[in-house]
Amino acid sequence: MLDQNIVRTERLVESRLDEIRNKIEAGRRLSFEDGVFLFQPSVSLHVVGQLADLVCRRRHGRTVYYNLNTHLNPTNICGYRCKLCAFFRSKGDPDAYIMSQEEILKRAEDADQAGCTELHIVGGLPPGIPFEWYLGIVEAIHNQYPRLHLKAWTAVEIAWFARISGLSVKEVLLRLIDAGLGSLPGGGAEIFHPEVRRQISSHKADGKTWLDVHRTAHSLGLKSNATMLFGHVETIYHRVDHLLELRTLQDETGGFQAFVALPFHPVRTAFSHLPKPSAFDCLRTIAVSRLLLDNFDHIKAYWVALGIGVAQTALEYGANDLDGTVRYENIYHDAGADSPDVLSVEELCALIRETGREPVERDSLYRRVRRFGREWELEDNHPDVRNRE
Repeated sequence: MLDQNIVRTERLVESRLDEIRNKIEAGRRLSFEDGVFLFQPSVSLHVVGQLADLVCRRRHGRTVYYNLNTHLNPTNICGYRCKLCAFFRSKGDPDAYIMSQEEILKRAEDADQAGCTELHIVGGLPPGIPFEWYLGIVEAIHNQYPRLHLKAWTAVEIAWFARISGLSVKEVLLRLIDAGLGSLPGGGAEIFHPEVRRQISSHKADGKTWLDVHRTAHSLGLKSNATMLFGHVETIYHRVDHLLELRTLQDETGGFQAFVALPFHPVRTAFSHLPKPSAFDCLRTIAVSRLLLDNFDHIKAYWVALGIGVAQTALEYGANDLDGTVRYENIYHDAGADSPDVLSVEELCALIRETGREPVERDSLYRRVRRFGREWELEDNHPDVRNRE
């Protein structure tokens, strides 16, 4: 009887997989129930990966993108003190810092001299610092290094700027755009569902606010990324709910460029008792994300968070972007990430080629970059958001 039940279950799983496979091959959208099913351990990870790879290759062929980027975290002092964060410090902590403008501009200079096309700026939110300080960072860097694309401030930070300045989110974004902002990163999304958010980050901007900030940014012509932090207290239901919230907003605005599945690293957080998500969980989450997010062009395998081996494998599970050189990353390394501090272009390209793909350098807006020694230029035309009417 037990053997018969096992056989019956296997047949049901295979039948359900066939339905989903037929949908994917026909280019039809997957449902919430499809997403939950694909996350089940009884469903072959290898098969889910094959389906995600099929969808990815339809869209991108053998191309895998990377970029030259540097991270800037101007301060690690933050009043939110989220339970899942290992990066934040209180003002009196011995390793708390706020970078001076000279230090900030030196980081930008290093990025520019290294040939980076992007400076990724996020950080803490110290009480008492006005919006003008954050605005000044963008303005100063853009004035001195105008070729650097400034991908700056998460939706949580934008919402905070609106709160402390008395401006609307739209007014905050317009002032940042005029100062030189190029796009928004996707951080701070965590898991949207309020059941989870109350447990992991109850004080900061909620899921609706995160989505509203990106909706407003897209209405102004800004592109942005989206993320999901998984592997803590959420369930599969919460993951699928999160992904479909993103898909719905993308249907509305078309402003998201890339999605990044971020595994939770518990070291030095309030959830240090939890295990880190397994490699299998990471690969399944990336693959299901590719299948559910049918209106997202790009799915990143963020090697800093995943580890190099898993990130490389993810290129066969639906990912088409290995992120970048990622100089000076602090947030994941403070949470115990054992990935390198930086990868060279040669290392990134070798990892991509080992999977049978072709590496292509991009800028933050997915325009192809051509290199001439230390100089570079963009191959594709793309309207600059600062030239809006």
